[in-house]
This record gives sequence, structure tokens and C-alpha cells, in this order.
Amino acid sequence: MTALDDSPARCRFAALIARKTVPLAEAALAIAAEEYPRLEPAPYLDRLGELAAEVEARLPQRRDGASVLRALRAVLFEVHRFRGNDDAYYDPRNSFLNEVLERQLGIPITLAVVYIDVAARVGLKLHGVGFPGHFLVKYVVGSREVFIDPYHGGEILSGEECVARFHARAPGRALDPRHLEAVSTRQILARMLHNLKKIYVEAGDDVRALWVTDRLVLLTPDDPAERRDRGLVEARLGGLAAALSDLETYLAASPQAEDAEDVRALCEQLRDRVSYLN
Repeated sequence: MTALDDSPARCRFAALIARKTVPLAEAALAIAAEEYPRLEPAPYLDRLGELAAEVEARLPQRRDGASVLRALRAVLFEVHRFRGNDDAYYDPRNSFLNEVLERQLGIPITLAVVYIDVAARVGLKLHGVGFPGHFLVKYVVGSREVFIDPYHGGEILSGEECVARFHARAPGRALDPRHLEAVSTRQILARMLHNLKKIYVEAGDDVRALWVTDRLVLLTPDDPAERRDRGLVEARLGGLAAALSDLETYLAASPQAEDAEDVRALCEQLRDRVSYLN
């Protein structure tokens, strides 16, 4: 991992996720900074602040959650026309917060990041919801939960409507109730990274897949599968010693994994190659 160890974007991301309270938008911009090395977060954070100021200007003197949600919808989706990118859903730019703010285009999770951040700036606490295949936002008031779909213009949904949507896409399957629960900032960042990982792996872009898997290792150090995946990419890129270290760590943590024998065989090959080079 020597090629990534000194990356300013990596260092920034590591510092942000080490905080007790991880700043969502800043950490999302730190992810983007690996792809955009000259990215300065301040203008994008200022942009979120400007959007929040527009929301604030629309709020009545005696505000409540409903009035804030109405103002958010008006500013983000009617005035500035943030929207889901149906035409190029798997464009990596949809996963980078700087691009989403510049183009007003994104996927459910990045539009949710904008929505959550702007809401927080006007005093409304919202939660990300890891709904299968389509990230949502949740507002909790007392015992009531209201779900919001930023990908579809801030559409308001009940829990029952979310379940119905799931059954429409996956007939015969039961929805795990945990998929309607709030997720942490770290889980949001992990889902953003997994989206990028899928795009780059399917495109055969190992260089980018490497830095994405590296961020996942930083974010979820106790997940041996991420260490394995980073090792596999490192091996394909010729980082033999780094790959061997990651794959051996994976085997130590998951000696009975289904792919353990295949990984052991690869480790033997890597050891032979390392010893040959030495």
C-alpha cells in the first residue's frame, strides 16, 4: 500500500473517521479527493451552507419538522432541481459529493447526504436508512417515522409504503425490519464506497478499485473480507508483499472461509514470487 500511504486524501479521510462524531459531508468530500486531488472542501461546504440559508429564509417563525421538510423540498428539488441521474446511474460522478453539488445529479445515497447535511444546518436531525437497493432518509418525531426519498424529489413515504415498494421489486421476499432502521455515518460512508467499488471492479479498473478498497479497510478494519479484497487488487497490480500481508491477515481472521483454500493457494504463489524477486 505504499502508493496510497502518503495520499493527502487518505490521510484526511483517516483523520475524519477517527473523530468521535464523524462529519458526513466532509468525509464524503475526502472520499472524492482521491479522484480529484485538487479538491478543496471549503467551497462545497460553503455551498451546503448557502442551501441551508435558503431553507432558513423560507421557514416560519414557529417552525416544526413538517415546515422544514417542505422548505427543504422546495429549495433542493424545485429551486435547484437536484435529481436522480436516471440516464447514467452508474456514472462514478454520482458518488462524489463535489460532483453532485456542481451538477445537481446523484444517486439515492449522495442526494441523501446533501439532504441530511442541509437539514442539520437548519436544526432538523435526519437519519440515513439503508433500504435495499435505494437509500432513504428518515425523520423521527415521537413514535412516528416519516421516510423521505431524495432521489425522487423528496417524496414522503410511510413505513408501509416502503415495505410495499420492496415487495414490488422483490416479490415473495420478506423485508428485514432492520432495513428500515437508521444507519450510522460510518455505514453511510461504507455504502458510498461499496457503490464505487462495484463500479470499478466491474469496469476492471484496478487502480481505482485499490484506493476504494483501501478506504473500506480504514473504515471497517474488523471486516476481513475488505482486507481480502484489497489484497486481491494489490496482487493484480503487482504489489506482492502488500497483497501477501493482506491475504494472510484475512486467513488468520477467517481460516474456515469458503474461499480459504483458494486464498492459501494464491498466498503460496505470492511467496514464491516474492522470494524469487528477492
